[in-house]
Formats: sequence, C-alpha cells, structure tokens
Amino acid sequence: MKVRDPQGQTWRVTRRWVPWRRRLKGTLDAMPSLPSSGLGDDPVSAIIGIVLLILLLPFLLLALVAGLELLLLLLVLPFAVLGRVLFGRHWTIEARRGFRPWWEEQVGDWQAAGVRIHEVAEEIRHGHAPERTIGVNR
Repeated sequence: MKVRDPQGQTWRVTRRWVPWRRRLKGTLDAMPSLPSSGLGDDPVSAIIGIVLLILLLPFLLLALVAGLELLLLLLVLPFAVLGRVLFGRHWTIEARRGFRPWWEEQVGDWQAAGVRIHEVAEEIRHGHAPERTIGVNR
C-alpha cells in the first residue's frame, strides 16, 4: 500500500513474500552506458577497449550476481508462498520510506498482515511514522 506522510514523503507498506530482502535491487540501473558508435579496428581502439573492459568488469560481475539472485528468488518464491499458506508461517510486513526499507514486523496469517498493513499506513498518513528497525547500527 502506497501512502504519503504529512511532509509529502512517500511510504510503501507491504508484505514480504520471501524470508529475505533483495540486496542488489537497482544494480542494472547503476551500470554505466557504453558509447553506441563502437570502437574502431586499429590498435589504439583495441587498447581503449581492453581498458574499458577492465573498468567495466566489476559492474558486469555485479550485474551477474544480481541476475543470479533474481533467478534464485523466482525459484524459491513458489515454495515460500506454499510453505506460508500450508504450514501457517508468519508473514513479515515492512514499511519502505521511498524505496529504502525502514521498518519490519512479524505478524500472523494473511488476514492479520492485511489488517496491520492498513493500520501502519494510517499511522504514517497521520504523521506517526514507525521507528526505524532496518539499517540501524546495533
């Protein structure tokens, strides 16, 4: 559920579908763009291409890890949802300030999670933001 606080900040209060949060979300957006014209076929262009490849290698590895994480998420998601539905695992709801995780709480079943999401959204709408529990150095 998307809600704005009195200061105009956007918050998102949702259920977390898998037991973890994605760590590499937005990695592909941070990748530098390459020139579309390409490189020439002379030795200087080859040297420039090798240097660019060395400089881009960390970004390419990060994109590969992000892709593998997304693949793992897609493989585990059906089992995580099935486990929550069949075995009654508790749902975790979270509030994100913008897109940054801010707060999380374990709640009961699907219905209790929906009720709590609406309660937290109303609290945020009235200016009572939850205390930060994610990303706090303890």
